[in-house]
Amino acid sequence: MGQPRRRGYPHGHHHRCHRRIALPAAALALLFLAVSLLSVSFLSAPPLTDPRTRLATSSSRRFLRRYPTNGSSGEFEGFESGEAFPVTTHGWIRQDDLWHSKLASNFYECSNSSSKYLDSSVTAQPERYLIVVTSGGLNQQRTGIVDAVVAARILNATLVVPKLDQTSFWKDSSNFSEIFDMDWFISFLAKDVKIIKEPPEKGGKPMKPYKMRVPRKCTPRCYLNRVLPALLKKHVIRMTKYDYRLSNKLDTDLQKLRCRVNYHALRFTDPIQELGEKLIQRMREKSRYFIALHLRFEPDMLAFSGCYYGGGEKERRELAAIRRRWRTLHIRDPEKGRRQGRCPLTPEEVGLMLRALGYRSDVHIYVASGEIYGGEDTLAPLKALFPNFHTKETLSSQKELAPFLKFSSRMAAIDFIVCDESDAFVANNVGNMAKILAGRRRYFGHKRTIRPNAKQLYSLFMKRVNMSWDAFSAQVRIIQKGYMGEPMEISPGRGEFHANPAACICEKTGKNSVAVKSISRSNQELVNDTGIKKAVGRPPYPVYTDEEADGSDTEDDTTARGEMIDAEPDDDSVVRQEDPELEEILSD
Repeated sequence: MGQPRRRGYPHGHHHRCHRRIALPAAALALLFLAVSLLSVSFLSAPPLTDPRTRLATSSSRRFLRRYPTNGSSGEFEGFESGEAFPVTTHGWIRQDDLWHSKLASNFYECSNSSSKYLDSSVTAQPERYLIVVTSGGLNQQRTGIVDAVVAARILNATLVVPKLDQTSFWKDSSNFSEIFDMDWFISFLAKDVKIIKEPPEKGGKPMKPYKMRVPRKCTPRCYLNRVLPALLKKHVIRMTKYDYRLSNKLDTDLQKLRCRVNYHALRFTDPIQELGEKLIQRMREKSRYFIALHLRFEPDMLAFSGCYYGGGEKERRELAAIRRRWRTLHIRDPEKGRRQGRCPLTPEEVGLMLRALGYRSDVHIYVASGEIYGGEDTLAPLKALFPNFHTKETLSSQKELAPFLKFSSRMAAIDFIVCDESDAFVANNVGNMAKILAGRRRYFGHKRTIRPNAKQLYSLFMKRVNMSWDAFSAQVRIIQKGYMGEPMEISPGRGEFHANPAACICEKTGKNSVAVKSISRSNQELVNDTGIKKAVGRPPYPVYTDEEADGSDTEDDTTARGEMIDAEPDDDSVVRQEDPELEEILSD
């Protein structure tokens, strides 16, 4: 966004001709008429920026109390008066940059396997079956499914289509085939891992699995030392609470397999996909570009976070009552959590951040959310900043939504589709959906993805009452630099792999060359001018035979020590003190 440019002159350049020019009266009249028409056109056009809207700054929750109803200028209470929303070109942001990155064309997806990667017909060993039971909501389950395929590859085992968690916080009875296209999943990954729909049978009866659990971030060696010996003896292993059970640091071919599963093999069923695409089309009919916001502000999530949002004694009492459900939950310091950036931004804070970045009030915004704590009062500030506010409920009919209403994962899948196709995506949290979508949008062309720098934004929000809007917005743009989904924004190897799949994104090395390099610092692959991949670095994980994996090669690393449980209930509804999954379940 910027100041209106003078016709015929480059922006920022001065008119070099200072001589007075005598014009005939007729010409002066025509010039006056043209200026008048331009003025009328300019005044009738949608404003480049919004008028100020008054903010309440009481000691309780800071909500917008008065909303703009026309194009007249107003002011923010708490910001110095006399200044409109800025129209600037200084700094890193321009109007075009709000919707896409110009550097994105230098990168592309590269998840194909290397020439040394063997077909599953060679790697899969007989009488090795892996069954996994995922944990949490839709996106947490997705991480479990992705890693289950890779674990089966490491173990050279046949994977049974994963079982979805139906008993934990989200309580969704959907099975795999009711959310994902199961036949596509099996066929797409046929060369990677052998997958079957039902557990194996022996004598006409399902084989009884041996139940066990591996530690979080278990390495390939951990799987070979802890799981494979049991697999060779029992033949069928059932791993429970399966999410984030695989290390971030894997061989490049295994990382690329992760990407093939997550970004290609996992397709939603036709009914879910069709409704998601309808909602996208309806958003496109309203505006060329739109923002999608994943807004986590449910009572349960806020209670678990231990954060405080200025709602006074009422908020403390209500959230404390919810927290008592988890008797072993550690009570955190609310103020410390906010300072450290561990608390989700409020709807108002998200809106202020987006407006400060340069998104106008006429932008259409799609909000993916559950039950919002405080309801419409909490959403009022965001709706005042972005009146074109949409959800799947407002965009679809009751008849269209009816088949999905009772299933939280299917409803989340609809939101996932719309958020994935948005021109800009932002989340007020660092949960599983935010991470999965961030990685997916990087993989498919670095689509604009905004990660709020919550730690630094919090201190700025606390000081905003003493700042002008110009100063506030300039600071937001500085704080958010490096958090906008640009290529190479996160160093390779840093962060959760699902949010930063660096091994699966390649960079072009030159305009006239098709040679590329992976963003990953290790195990790079080069492509020659014939398009044939040339592997560089370590070979993919080897194929282990039963004789080689007799369990004698134990690990000294205590972090790899899993627990083998012969009989364990699958009901995750009982939360125990030693259970580290609770936070993940509530962060989907």
